Amino acid sequence: MLLLGLTLVVAFCSIVYELIYSEMLRVIFGGTVLRYSITIGLFLFSLGIGAFLYNYVDDVAPNFFRIEVLLALAGPFGLVGMILVNSAPGVEFPFKSSILLVASHLPIVVVGVLSGLEIPFLSELVETERSAFSEVLGVDYFGSLVGTVVYALVLYPTLGLVSAIFTLGLLNAVAALAFSVKFPSGSRALFAVALLVTGLYGGVLVQADAVERELTTTYVEAQIESEYPPGAASATVTDQFTTRHQDAVVYERRLDDVPGQETCLRLDMALQLCDRWVDSYHEGLVDVPMTMYPNGSKTKVLLIGGGDWIAVDHLRKYDVTVDQVDVDREFMNRTKNHSFFEQYHDDAYEYDRLDTTVGDAASYLRTTDERYDLVLVDLPGARSDEMLPLYSTEFYSQLRQHLTDDGVVVAWSYSKYAFPDHHKAYLSTVRAAGFESYVPYHSYDDLDGDSDLERAEGFYVLAPEPTRPVQFESAPVVDSQRERTAYESREWRPIPEYRGVEPNSVFDPNYDVIVDF
Repeated sequence: MLLLGLTLVVAFCSIVYELIYSEMLRVIFGGTVLRYSITIGLFLFSLGIGAFLYNYVDDVAPNFFRIEVLLALAGPFGLVGMILVNSAPGVEFPFKSSILLVASHLPIVVVGVLSGLEIPFLSELVETERSAFSEVLGVDYFGSLVGTVVYALVLYPTLGLVSAIFTLGLLNAVAALAFSVKFPSGSRALFAVALLVTGLYGGVLVQADAVERELTTTYVEAQIESEYPPGAASATVTDQFTTRHQDAVVYERRLDDVPGQETCLRLDMALQLCDRWVDSYHEGLVDVPMTMYPNGSKTKVLLIGGGDWIAVDHLRKYDVTVDQVDVDREFMNRTKNHSFFEQYHDDAYEYDRLDTTVGDAASYLRTTDERYDLVLVDLPGARSDEMLPLYSTEFYSQLRQHLTDDGVVVAWSYSKYAFPDHHKAYLSTVRAAGFESYVPYHSYDDLDGDSDLERAEGFYVLAPEPTRPVQFESAPVVDSQRERTAYESREWRPIPEYRGVEPNSVFDPNYDVIVDF
C-alpha cells in the first residue's frame, strides 16, 4: 500500500509541476493555448524518454530514491529558474529571444524525464508487494486527475504559483523520505539531502509571502524596466496577489520624461491603470458617452467588468441604474479596501442603484431578459487567447441583443495606427455581430506634466443603427476650444469592411485580434 500511495503522490506532483510551468510560461510569453499545448506535448515526449532510459539503469530501490530527491529539487527550482532567466539584466546577444524561450522550457523536459522513470521503477517494486502493474497505472492516472482538479480549484487560487510549487517539492521530498524508510538502501548523503530539502521547503512555505514577493518583484521590475530604454524607468512592487482568474501587481514607477512617481496596476503583466490617467480613462469610458443621456435617472447601464469599482463611481454621479457583471469575486473584494483603489472608487460598491453579479458575462447575457440603454465594456485588453471569447462575434451579438432600440455599446480601443491588424479584426468582428455604425473618440489628459492636454485613451461607441444623436461637446473632459471642436466633430460612421479580414469567432478564432507587445 505504501508504494501505491507513493504512486498517487508522485503522479499528483508531476502533473501539477507541468501545469504551474504552463501558467508561468503564459505569463512570460503569452498565448494560453500555445503554452499549455507545448507543455503537454513536451511532457508526454519526455515521459517516453524517461521510460526508455529505464532500460539503462539498475539498482531499483536506490535509483527510485534518487529520482524522488531530484524531482523535489528540479520541480521548484525549475520555476525559480524560469523567473530568473527572464529577469536578467537587459544584455543583448545573438538569438537572445530564442535562447531564453528554449531555456524556459527545459524544466518541462527535466521533470518529464524523471517522471517517466518513476513508473517502471514502481512497477518493478510493486512485485515485492504483490500488486499488479495495472494497479500502478490506475493509481498513476488517478493521481494525475486529482492533481489537475486540486491545482485548478485549490492550489493556484489560494497559494499562487510560487507557494504551490514549493508545496509540491515538499511533498516529493517527504515521499522520498517515506520510501527510504521502507527501503533503506539509499546513500546517507542522499538521505541528508532529502532531509535538508524538506526543511528548506518547510521554511520557504513559512515565509511564503516574502519569497513570492521577492521573486515577483525581481521578475516584474525587470519586465517593466525592459519596456523602456535602459535607465529610463524604475519600478518597485508594493503589492501582489493571485486570484482564481488573474495575477495582480500594484507597483510604483518613475519615468525619466515624466515628473514625480505614480502607482500602477498590472493584471497578468498587462498594464491596466496608472495614477496619471486613471481619471481620464474613466471619463472617456463613462462621462463622455453619458452626455448622450440627458435624463440619467431613467438610463439603464450594463457594466461588463469594472471590478475596481471606479467606473461605478463615475456612473453614480448620473443616478443611473447599473447592472455590473464581473467574474473575479476575490479581485472585487480586495479592491474595496485597497488604498490604491479606494482613492478612486469612494466606496462605490455601496451605491444603492447598483446590482452586481459575480460570474461570466456571456453566461449572464444568456440567462437575462434585461435590455440596456448603454453597455460599457471595461475589460483588460486582448492580450491573450483567454480573452478571445470576449472579443468574438458571439459575445458582441449577445450585447447587441440586449440593447434597447437606441442603445449603444462603448468599449476601450487600441490605437489603429500602432495595432492595425487588431483594429481590422476587431471592427470586422463587431460588424459581423450586427453593429453597423461607430463613433471613435479619445479622452484628453496632461500625460507628460506640461500643463497641456494631449489625446489619451481611445474608445468606440458601437450601434446597430445610429438612432441616438452624438452630443459629446458637453463632455466634462473638454477643457479647451481645441478639444471642444474635436468632440463637436464626432459623428456616426459606417463600420468599414476589410477585404480578406475574418471576424473573430469562438469556433473560428482570428488571432490577429490579440495584441502582443
